[in-house]
Amino acid sequence: MSQQRVLVTGGSGFIAGHSILQLLDQGYLVRTTVRSLDREAAVRKTLTEAGATNLENLTFSAADLTHDDGWAAAADGSDFVLHVASPVHPGHVENEDDLIVPAREGTLRVLRAARDAGVRRVVLTSAFHAVGFGHPHTDHVFTEDDWTVLDGPGVDAYGKSKTLAERAAWAFMTDQDFELTTLLPVAVMGPALGDQVSGSNGILRQMLSGAMAGFPNLYIPIVDVRDVATAHVAAMTSPGAAGQRILVSSAAPAVAMSRIGSILRSQLGEAAAKVPTETVPDAVLRKAARSNPDLRWIAADLGFVKQISTAKAHDLLGLTPRTPEQAVLAGAESLIAKNLV
Repeated sequence: MSQQRVLVTGGSGFIAGHSILQLLDQGYLVRTTVRSLDREAAVRKTLTEAGATNLENLTFSAADLTHDDGWAAAADGSDFVLHVASPVHPGHVENEDDLIVPAREGTLRVLRAARDAGVRRVVLTSAFHAVGFGHPHTDHVFTEDDWTVLDGPGVDAYGKSKTLAERAAWAFMTDQDFELTTLLPVAVMGPALGDQVSGSNGILRQMLSGAMAGFPNLYIPIVDVRDVATAHVAAMTSPGAAGQRILVSSAAPAVAMSRIGSILRSQLGEAAAKVPTETVPDAVLRKAARSNPDLRWIAADLGFVKQISTAKAHDLLGLTPRTPEQAVLAGAESLIAKNLV
């Protein structure tokens, strides 16, 4: 039996990079897209530094989510597609369509290319942003049946882009001959790749650098990027994952920002000297959010501990995730080692 080929979109990204590492280690042939082939050398260097094996099985294609060019060639001969690439910009943006349009249209470009290439299954990286935002603060346990309320409080352009892109993907799949699985990771932390501070590692950098003056009363559900990558690889071939949305989170409850700070201070010593110790009162943050759009999503969820079901990821993908503490420390230690703080 010939080796199976996987197309991974956005090979310079955080989740994509970790997924490529695991795919190569498991013997897959991997093709990944970058916006320009000028990026190939840098991505290879990053993966080499991260301990990649079987790099001779990795090839590159040039393709951009905003253009049709290159996607047919990228998908050609692939058995599976991991569509990980998407614009990331949490918080306020002046023109929401700058995120929404490339996320939605790029997803449809990838799905059309996968269909035309005879791909067996596409695994789409959606996000918890498509599930758990804009809802009332209750003791509801979020599952894959939930969708973000687009006009609800605190829903930003990024949340809208992930929600609308995933809805467009499911609408596209009507009467198709291939399969789709969407993964919905919560805040992603863990070992940085190259010189990029991606995912929610940005929160760790803010704390370690002293840029965060105090902790908002905010609770963050966390997952380790290595577990997100494991989920992507498992979702390609798990029989039960076809046609499913699957939340990807640690099994632990959402973690208070102040608790993240405590983990850093207790484990990293002098490297965590600039991590704040004070909490910002809710009233102060809500007042600031009136004039600072970047704070509105935070103000909307102050004091709200979101409960998240991890049953599907365990039952369908066999995922036994790391703890939030492991993800926080792995992310922080990598930022420090790479002088990214």
